[in-house]
Amino acid sequence: MLIIVGFIVVIVSVLGGYVAAHGKLGALWQPYELLIIGGAALGAFLIGTPMKTVKATFAAIPATLKGVRYKSSDYLDVLTLVYEVLNKARREGFIALESHIDAPATSDVFNKYPKVLADHHLMDFMTDCLRLMVGNNIEPHELEPLLELELEKHHHEMMAPAHALTKVADALPGFGIVAAVLGIVITMGSIGGPIEEVGTHVAGALVGTFLGILLAYGFVGPLSAAVEAQAEQDGRIYESVKTALLACLRGYNPKVALEFARKTLPTAVRPQFSDFENHLKVIR
Repeated sequence: MLIIVGFIVVIVSVLGGYVAAHGKLGALWQPYELLIIGGAALGAFLIGTPMKTVKATFAAIPATLKGVRYKSSDYLDVLTLVYEVLNKARREGFIALESHIDAPATSDVFNKYPKVLADHHLMDFMTDCLRLMVGNNIEPHELEPLLELELEKHHHEMMAPAHALTKVADALPGFGIVAAVLGIVITMGSIGGPIEEVGTHVAGALVGTFLGILLAYGFVGPLSAAVEAQAEQDGRIYESVKTALLACLRGYNPKVALEFARKTLPTAVRPQFSDFENHLKVIR
């Protein structure tokens, strides 16, 4: 919602100031300039971006407009799920987790948290880590580098749409100049005509430069920053799961391990200690 509000503020500020200075909105309506700038930007985006990133970018834009993926209640669910898993491992041994991590969809533990279960990337990360802990006598200092590599790869993939949009934003002013130059070419072709026609063509050319810069710095650039910020925040849940599992492997009991994980979450979505404590009491 804040992103949409920001877009509206940009539009109202720019067009409102223009109209207040006695500008005519009709002069800014240059669909062919938009076609040149938008088409060239889209084509360059498709040329320089892998198909996987193209799909991820088109999926990330509406997801960013909807807001962050994980709310405070979702973080609470993930922490509680990890607590249940680690508590079960502490009481029955890690081998008792084998059937749960091999088939999470049929697990009575994982099925309590359908939204977490539906997040395939998070489930794969969690079950892969647990599988290493179950099937191998692995030490914390051996597991941590593997988890760091996995998180680094995931972070790179999550940031790819933001980086792609940043490149588009960087290119838009240049494509605006391309549209402006083409407008000047048209203007030169009509230089012997009526002065009103020449003036219209010059205005159209200048609008091309205006649109390229406005789209870059008023829309695509800020949208890229928003996609990046959301990817950063959504990635914190992986960090918390990693922290909890490593703490457990180092010998901490599940409650302490989950407190370590809770501390890694952003303050805005971090469950309060008392709320988390009361929530755990209910499931014990």
